[in-house]
Amino acid sequence: MSVAKSVAASALPSGLVQTLHEARAAAPRLADFSVARRGQLISRKVFADVVRFADFAVAVLAGLIIAALYVDEGVATHALGYTGAVVGTAIVLVAVFEFLQLYQVTKFASLLSQLPRLLFGWAVAFSALVAAVFFFKASGEFSRFWLAAWFVAGACGIIAERFAVAKLTRHWIECGRLYRRAVIFGGGEVSADVIGMLETDGEADLRICGVFDERSMTRDGADRHGYPMLGAVDSLIAFARATRVDLIIVALPLSAEKRIAEIVDELSQLPVEIKIPARLSHLRFAPRTYTRIGSVAMLDLVDKPLEAWGGIAKWWFDKVIAAVALILLAPAMAAVAIAVKLDSRGPVFFRQKRYGFNNELVEVFKFRSMYTDMCDAAAARLVTKEDPRVTAVGRFIRKTSIDELPQLFNVLLGDLSLVGPRPHALSAKAGSDLYDDVVKSYFKRHKVKPGITGWAQINGWRGETDTHEKIQKRVEHDLYYIENWSIFLDLYILVKTPFALLKSENAY
Repeated sequence: MSVAKSVAASALPSGLVQTLHEARAAAPRLADFSVARRGQLISRKVFADVVRFADFAVAVLAGLIIAALYVDEGVATHALGYTGAVVGTAIVLVAVFEFLQLYQVTKFASLLSQLPRLLFGWAVAFSALVAAVFFFKASGEFSRFWLAAWFVAGACGIIAERFAVAKLTRHWIECGRLYRRAVIFGGGEVSADVIGMLETDGEADLRICGVFDERSMTRDGADRHGYPMLGAVDSLIAFARATRVDLIIVALPLSAEKRIAEIVDELSQLPVEIKIPARLSHLRFAPRTYTRIGSVAMLDLVDKPLEAWGGIAKWWFDKVIAAVALILLAPAMAAVAIAVKLDSRGPVFFRQKRYGFNNELVEVFKFRSMYTDMCDAAAARLVTKEDPRVTAVGRFIRKTSIDELPQLFNVLLGDLSLVGPRPHALSAKAGSDLYDDVVKSYFKRHKVKPGITGWAQINGWRGETDTHEKIQKRVEHDLYYIENWSIFLDLYILVKTPFALLKSENAY
């Protein structure tokens, strides 16, 4: 790999280590401080799947284009046969490449090392086509010129495509987007063993940014095993809020079962994978139980939500539906904007800072529903029935949730999703207590982007949160949504939302 120690230092944003040392004892709200972020991680599974499709597409296009350019009456007459032969050969090609391990992302960067197997794989797939033509006595159905031209063009096309893949791979490696940024929790001998295994494994797809341990202040030395010691659990949470962390490896002895459980419970509020090394246990599980970082076996404790194709599907779902909704609702939104403007002096829109993904602050748009001089941007005071701060138009749009429609712009900007846990204001309270003081697992709902509507809202938990039970139920439903997400669940929630809005007894 290597998990080079020099990378650890360069991966740390300037000044962050000092800030974290000074803030070790801070509460989770320390996460709000801002540090420049690195590029987002490129899913290796998605990248490999895209390359599979590219190989398939190049082979198909080369065969069909040459068939179309070879102007011959026989080719035109047997177009269906040519198409079947091309597609079948391309499928065999991808299967052969899979067998030859040509979809390992770690090897994409070097075209020269892959070239012999690429050409061999193409030759095998093409030989399968020739053999099929011979055994089925279909040689008269296909032009020999087409076969020869496609063989050459296909080989050239695949080499050109893989050359582009190699360049892109090297660029993403330099940007740190193909390697998971990992931190180790635990500064003892177990973490030394884990770091040693990862450093000597050439296939591991991660870079270690540092080591965390709540006992680090009592130990000598500013680093462990060549990596900086960055503090305790609170510092790790702050670090993961401030910069990209993809994986946390809890390297503690299994004899510390209670301590591991407590630490994992705290860290599970972060949108990251959490694993423990499988070699920490003398128990041996079925092979499918393990996941691997290179060849190092791990046991999964917490999965990252909306990984790989799931995240891509949700992104497209949000953008397409939000764009269509804005077009269809534009006349209604224009009418509401006019009503708000005529009802009271002040801007049409109200902007409010709220907690977003990974506790980041996002500015959420709403139609203004309160008198301008009474707006409560921090939501320090609950809106109640007949609240004098709410305008006449505001009462209607709040009760029907029409005031939330401008958040469709937030969806297009990428701050919100159509469906997800509702974003809460910074000082939102259940009764007189802050939400995170009432519900220990409150921040776990920020592992995905917040949404305009959600599972809690369609199940009756919207509106005023004047009791602890109401926010507890909201969080319970939000966590259920995160753990059971699917596109079909999002569709179900969107369809149910208009009906849920009819039950507005708690919305003021």
